[in-house]
Amino acid sequence: MFLLFCFLFPHIEQKDTGKEDKDEVKMVSTCLEWDLMKTEKMDENEILGEKPKIAITFDDGPHPRHTEQLLDGLKEREVKAAFFLIGENAAAYPEIVKREYEEGHLIGNHTFHHVDLEKIPEETAMKEIAMTNEAISSVTGEVPQFIRPPFGIRKKDLEEKLNEIPVLWNIDPLDWNTKNVDEIVNKVVTKAKDGAIILLHDCYQSSVEAAFQIIDHLQAEGFDFVLPDQFIFE
Repeated sequence: MFLLFCFLFPHIEQKDTGKEDKDEVKMVSTCLEWDLMKTEKMDENEILGEKPKIAITFDDGPHPRHTEQLLDGLKEREVKAAFFLIGENAAAYPEIVKREYEEGHLIGNHTFHHVDLEKIPEETAMKEIAMTNEAISSVTGEVPQFIRPPFGIRKKDLEEKLNEIPVLWNIDPLDWNTKNVDEIVNKVVTKAKDGAIILLHDCYQSSVEAAFQIIDHLQAEGFDFVLPDQFIFE
């Protein structure tokens, strides 16, 4: 499983700024050149007449207002998304977690307090992850299979001890920073391609509005929105 994930998800080089996903992610493939692989996949899809697939993911929720609005819009558009939850937010709003789960979205772990796993002792890191798993599984009845490390900073020795698959991204419009809907939309749609994973945050009104425009635009272009686990297990 880990080798398969390595093949599909490139290594991350990212500056440690101490802020949520603050820098563009520089993708450096450890197995195949990512852009080349995805271009070839896109060409293959065109030849076979298949629609390109893309995943949209949201970090840092649930938010008591914005996440509910987002879920309404996703349901209306018949789109499933992945939500990587901060444990303390999941514990505070279990009814939203329940709705995410019941409506078929993927729910993953984003640590309990949104911590940099590289900067804390391993025992503390494991506790952060375990507490978030408990907050989620107490509602869904299932322990998350996937984790997104805050800031995209992976801790390899910790991953080896976890029974959770890290999921990163390759389109980051820095929505937390701009809060400009048009700018967020433009950054995403110009980079969209088959197999891409979009990173947004469901704790901002601008990100929710941008998400709807992104989905509408890409669906009109023929993209199918899928959950990121489809890329992992294909």
